[in-house]
Amino acid sequence: MSTTEQHRLSTDHAAWIRWGPYLAERAWGTVREDYSDNGDAWSYFPFEQARSRAFRWSEDGLGGVSDIRQHLCLAFAFWNGQDPILKERIFGLTGQEGNHGEDAKELWWYLDNTPSHAWMRWRYLYPQAAFPYEGLRTENARRSRLEPEYELLDTGVLDGGRYWEIEARYAKASPDDVCIRLTARNAGPTAATLHVLPTLWFRNTWSWGLDGRVPAIRSDGNTLIADHHDLGRRVLTASGSPVALVCDNDTNAERLFGVPSTTPWPKDGIGDHVVHGAATVNPAGVGTKAALWYVLEVPAGASVALDLRFAPEAAPAGPAFEEVLAEREAEADAFHASLLPADATGDEALVVRQAYAGLLWSKQYYHLDVERWLDGDPAGPEPPRRREHGRNSEWRHLNNADIISMPDTWEYPWYASWDLAFHCVPLARLDPSFAKHQLLLLCREWYMHPNGQLPAYEWAFGDVNPPVHAWAALRVFEVDGSTDYRFLERVFHKLLLNFTWWVNRKDAAGNNVFEGGFLGLDNIGPIDRSAHLPVDGILEQSDGTAWMGMYCLTMLDIAITLASHDPSYEDLATKFFEHFAYIADAMTEQGLWDDQDGFSYDVIKGSTGERTPLRVRSMVGLLPLCATTTLPREVLARLPDFTGRLEWFVANRPQYAEHIAHVRDENGHEDRLLSILGPERLRRVLARMLDEGEFLSPYGLRSLSRHHADHPFVLDLCGVTAQVDYEPAESRTAMFGGNSNWRGPIWFPLNHLLVEALRRYDRFYGDSLRVEHPTGSGTPVRLSAVADDLDRRLISLFLTGSDGRRPSFGPSGPFLRASGSGDALWFFEYFHGDTGAGLGASHQTGWTALVSEHIVGRAGR
Repeated sequence: MSTTEQHRLSTDHAAWIRWGPYLAERAWGTVREDYSDNGDAWSYFPFEQARSRAFRWSEDGLGGVSDIRQHLCLAFAFWNGQDPILKERIFGLTGQEGNHGEDAKELWWYLDNTPSHAWMRWRYLYPQAAFPYEGLRTENARRSRLEPEYELLDTGVLDGGRYWEIEARYAKASPDDVCIRLTARNAGPTAATLHVLPTLWFRNTWSWGLDGRVPAIRSDGNTLIADHHDLGRRVLTASGSPVALVCDNDTNAERLFGVPSTTPWPKDGIGDHVVHGAATVNPAGVGTKAALWYVLEVPAGASVALDLRFAPEAAPAGPAFEEVLAEREAEADAFHASLLPADATGDEALVVRQAYAGLLWSKQYYHLDVERWLDGDPAGPEPPRRREHGRNSEWRHLNNADIISMPDTWEYPWYASWDLAFHCVPLARLDPSFAKHQLLLLCREWYMHPNGQLPAYEWAFGDVNPPVHAWAALRVFEVDGSTDYRFLERVFHKLLLNFTWWVNRKDAAGNNVFEGGFLGLDNIGPIDRSAHLPVDGILEQSDGTAWMGMYCLTMLDIAITLASHDPSYEDLATKFFEHFAYIADAMTEQGLWDDQDGFSYDVIKGSTGERTPLRVRSMVGLLPLCATTTLPREVLARLPDFTGRLEWFVANRPQYAEHIAHVRDENGHEDRLLSILGPERLRRVLARMLDEGEFLSPYGLRSLSRHHADHPFVLDLCGVTAQVDYEPAESRTAMFGGNSNWRGPIWFPLNHLLVEALRRYDRFYGDSLRVEHPTGSGTPVRLSAVADDLDRRLISLFLTGSDGRRPSFGPSGPFLRASGSGDALWFFEYFHGDTGAGLGASHQTGWTALVSEHIVGRAGR
């Protein structure tokens, strides 16, 4: 039965998503805002300038919303009476300041959300003492990469409960009528004062010489009235008797650059007025940025609530306000309950709901016109000449202005093509149309390069991310009921271009072995895989080649699916079947498979043909497991042309039989398995993968074998020495900034793919293939049982264990339990390989939301 939320999306999807959580937590320090000649984005637009400098491309704020084109933004600002500035955005360290790269240094959570954004909850903890900006900077700068990061909890500023617990709840009475309740609880032992400023502002579109029309916000008592030439009128009506403050969302050029500002009431005018009493707000009450200023005296342990209504016309809260809040929350309860398997526990339901919440809160407005960015604006200074040949200069066609699912709202407030693919699978459970739109968007002509490459991410659109787009498209198609053939066909045609780009650009020798380059696994190898080698040669990548094998098989599966409606796709099915055979064979013939070790490695191929395997046991060597699919007998019977070609190929190209001749014969009917690894090699790789002394952790599969803790890999090439050893926590190298680490922690995306692959193997082999799990246990089990156990291990990262703690909380656990936030979850970028503690970006719900698939997916098994 369809829930109210599902009906809302199916009947008026575009209207209900017109307003949503499209504000980033960070817009400063991004490549978009960097107009330097040296590409140092962090230094060009630092945190200190964010309150005073108008952003060019997008906006940020605390717990905020905007319209889908981000013309008008609404968020919250706070002041504890101690800080030197208003708290308007999340603070964190830049890539150069953190001892493990960029890192947000605050405590906030995304507690709830629905696809229409008719119901949302956000929570934030704000110290009552002065926020320790400099202490966090100084101590992290002092610490080495061998030491843990210094966090807000470590400063002691929250000790004794001396903080504000602030929660915002959004409930839409209609698509354009938003009811907002902000609750602030004094968690401290004494009465305290909190300044709250709901803030409304227009994104600055008038200062760049492209469109000089200036919208306006004016105050009228406890209301703010915003008029925009495209958006129309919006009114923010508030409870109580706040003081209205108005300034302009224009740069304070005098403060930043020592030249006259265009307005006496610049962007930081409200903050300077509240904190310092400065005459920096417009006495006429008109501008492009405005706030309603509350000063709240709250007893110890007490809470105070403010009600706001944001609608086309003035609309006081009234009795209906409570009804809207209650109704939308109940509808959200019903919607989320409808997605859960019948056997889900209460704790699992909590994990799924907050994973989905973070995923939906991470929908952001992303705006960048690369040609305009490179050439500069008519009203701006001429950009440095070096930019003409610098970062992203080969992506002039790229022009983005869309709502996109981001990996993270602070550390990664920009899209990444392979992250996005993983996001779309759980998103398809929530909002299939949005998931499909995302996958198609990256393939559109103003995203995809004319040569067929997908943009990687804004730091380097030309970097190479793993080709998982086809896999995601097929999974989204299946989650949505396997009926939207138009979507599948549209994305398939574009991916044909991308596949051809891979073959033409990343198979230098034409031998079906791929160089790939970066491939998103950051520091997993001993050398930077996107840089030039220290010797004359090329790096042939086991994972790059495996990704392409998987790409072939996914395109084969899509072509077979489409062939049921259009027989012409049988030709493409044949193409991808044969191409896979060539790639799978090349893994062995070109030396990526090491028969002595029973594992696959990257290989440096010298200019004279010599080969040097990089014997690092890592995810690089596990990825060939993922290149597998089955051809059931009913498919073979339905596609006679394809089946005839397959049989011809097996008979006339026997050298490829190892990869395509796995046959299960029942009563004269054949099923076939296509895989890089045959049964014997599969057993050998699984023996390592399921060894607790290597990859198998209590919480999933490590990205690097624990074997390297005692046996580090050392590479010496022409006097250049590099080492890889087991690092289960933060990175101890600066490679790719050091904020991510693939040398031992647990990462969800590849765990997810490996679990999925095990289930495919099990569907073919069934009870005929059993392996010890764990290795050495003496207990042989089917591969489906291994997959089930890995599911449990991954899910357990977030569940409360018998010791009363959630492993992912790590050192933060005692505080979170004591503060009452023990049920408020973070979805970290990756997890400690031994303890399960969350690491890296704290809000990377993007692909870590895949934990929901390991719970929700049980219903389909």
